Amino acid sequence: MSETTRANEENKKPLNGRRALPPNYSNEEENEVPEMDPFGLIPRGFNPKDYLRVVDIYMFKEPHEVNKQQHHTDKYYNPRLIVRRGQPFQIRIDFNRPYRPETDKFWLEFLMGRYPQQNKGTYIPILVGNVLKPGEWGAKITHRENNSIHLSVMPSATCIIGKFRLYVAILTPFAILRTRRNPATDTYILFNPWCQQDAVYLDDEREREEYVLNDVGIVFHGNIEDIKSRSWSYGQFEETILDACLFLMDKAELELSGRGNPIKICRVASAVINSRDDNGVIAGSWNNSYDYGVAPSAWTGSVDILLEYYSSKEPVRYGQCWVFAGVFNTFLRCLGIPARLITNYSSAHDNNANLRLDFFLDDEGKVDTKLTKDSVWNYHCWNEAWMTRPDLPVGFGGWQVVDGTPQETSDGMYRCGPASVQAIKHGHVCFQFDAPFVYAEVNSDIFFSRMEKNGTQVVEKIDTTHIGQLIVTKEVGGDGMMNITEEYKFREGSDEERLALETAVMYGVKKQTTQDIQYQPQTDIDMDFQVQKAVLGNDFKVTITFRNRSRNSYTVTAYLSGNIVFYTGVTKSEFKKHSFNAKLEPSSSRSFDVVVKSSEYMSDLLEQASFHFFVTARINETGKILAMQKATILEIPTLRIKTKGELVAGREMSVIVEFTNPLKQTLENVTLRLEGPGVLRTIKKEFRSIPMNSTLTWEVKCIPMRPGLRKLIASLNSDALRHVYGELNVQIQKP
Repeated sequence: MSETTRANEENKKPLNGRRALPPNYSNEEENEVPEMDPFGLIPRGFNPKDYLRVVDIYMFKEPHEVNKQQHHTDKYYNPRLIVRRGQPFQIRIDFNRPYRPETDKFWLEFLMGRYPQQNKGTYIPILVGNVLKPGEWGAKITHRENNSIHLSVMPSATCIIGKFRLYVAILTPFAILRTRRNPATDTYILFNPWCQQDAVYLDDEREREEYVLNDVGIVFHGNIEDIKSRSWSYGQFEETILDACLFLMDKAELELSGRGNPIKICRVASAVINSRDDNGVIAGSWNNSYDYGVAPSAWTGSVDILLEYYSSKEPVRYGQCWVFAGVFNTFLRCLGIPARLITNYSSAHDNNANLRLDFFLDDEGKVDTKLTKDSVWNYHCWNEAWMTRPDLPVGFGGWQVVDGTPQETSDGMYRCGPASVQAIKHGHVCFQFDAPFVYAEVNSDIFFSRMEKNGTQVVEKIDTTHIGQLIVTKEVGGDGMMNITEEYKFREGSDEERLALETAVMYGVKKQTTQDIQYQPQTDIDMDFQVQKAVLGNDFKVTITFRNRSRNSYTVTAYLSGNIVFYTGVTKSEFKKHSFNAKLEPSSSRSFDVVVKSSEYMSDLLEQASFHFFVTARINETGKILAMQKATILEIPTLRIKTKGELVAGREMSVIVEFTNPLKQTLENVTLRLEGPGVLRTIKKEFRSIPMNSTLTWEVKCIPMRPGLRKLIASLNSDALRHVYGELNVQIQKP
């Protein structure tokens, strides 16, 4: 580096009176380490070649060699050594002559960043001793032969994670001699869920296999009435992904010295995963127009997104909650933090965190969109990361909620978590970070109210069970669904649930008591409605049933409103209005069918084919209002995937993707994506159109690299139809 560029570097970050060194938050940058550090004047006859000299350092870094096998890092497509902290690894040093312990003195140096400092954990000198202490930096000689020594090196169980540079330093009477900078000996140190002293230690081997080593997962979406699932390729071991994940911490300007702490890493990552306020990885878009970008539904995994961000340094367009959560999961698993993707069905987005979502009805009983600010997401995805919480009282470690989707600001930035799941369940929302917001997402009540002319608010109905009815994640070791609602909340209506709520209110979650509100529930008449399961492009019906429990006759005026909604519960357009009057005889039931034609909804349909029906009915004799709402999703056709040829690692095979257009219209601007970790990198192909009822076939040739059970994932995206997926499990044989 010339003097001028160095001067420019220093000018860029002016030093202030507070710190002697500029902040150190880049793992990429390096300082220059002198090969010879003299102790003063060097006598004329001094020749470094007379002393012990390092000829070569052998890192045992191949996937089949001891280090990557023992450290569970053999799946990373990365030529460098990758180990986990708190667990020893082996290296061999070849000298120019046999090593003599009585007179020769050498040590190892691990350095990170531009300003390595011992007290910050970015400069680590390791002397060779006779024993390794568990969980502390150290090295010992395990074997000597000829000019070589074998060392066992132990990284501290709390050391910072990232990429270290390795030097060997040798002491001579007049100077310290060091090995030359050699990128081939760079060593990545990651979190270690297998090590008891590590903050992310997880004691169950099946869970470690799933939450750290599985590179494919399942995203549950749809809604509570109709749960759908799709695969997502996390790809945390793919080429360059580890460097891309480390770059995210540089981008978030997390000091290197803080990178041993999973709490800090999760907090800054939840901000940098979204592009709001820091130009982070993914730009969110919830308005159904995805110009100059990829529709959120078209992504099949995280790899393309992370690689694009790593090379362009600009936000990747576009994501919605499952995309943020999928990429966040890749980041966490890649660094060795156990993580899983969670779906909360009927998730409250409560703008003022008062545990109450207000839906205002107008005089006809329709929802007043001007007054209603809160929304219920059909589902919302976030992540859980596993770690101890030494910053909280005992008992709040374990799974922590972290959420990269930009919803509300926390300490001035769009981020959320880590919030202890245990604290949320028991209502201890005083513990950092963002527990009240997550508590509201799974525990709010829905209030249906009417505004009287004089401005008073009359509550017509309170629904205490709709929000957070089901919280799920992928099961360990399979593709099924695991219900984890009980980890977030006690059973509806139980004493423990009331107690947790009172605790949350005591700790400052705002909740208005029902006593303050004029509210007399209506008990004479029950109303329910069912939406028939329907396939996209077909007609279907909605059946509304009234049950009169009383001995009186009543007449009701009912109103059905069908809306096309984003999965966030925000309405795009009302496509169906239907009113009718009904006479209800004493102690009897009556049902009414309303037919919804495909022509009524197809033109406005959004990508998740999601509808929201509101049925409100006024009992004319008493003036009471019945209100009910349900979301429903149309069945979307799937892609078919087949393989041709033998499925053997290292040999060519074919993957065939087929799709038949079921709609009564031509699909325009069709994009297909196909990927499978270990089988093929993401490939995409564009087709101008698929006429109605015709079938598209696409054949891709590839050479699978890894044997074992692998998953192929495909998606189709077009102007009129999105969220079309297909997947296939394939068993790749060893050659």
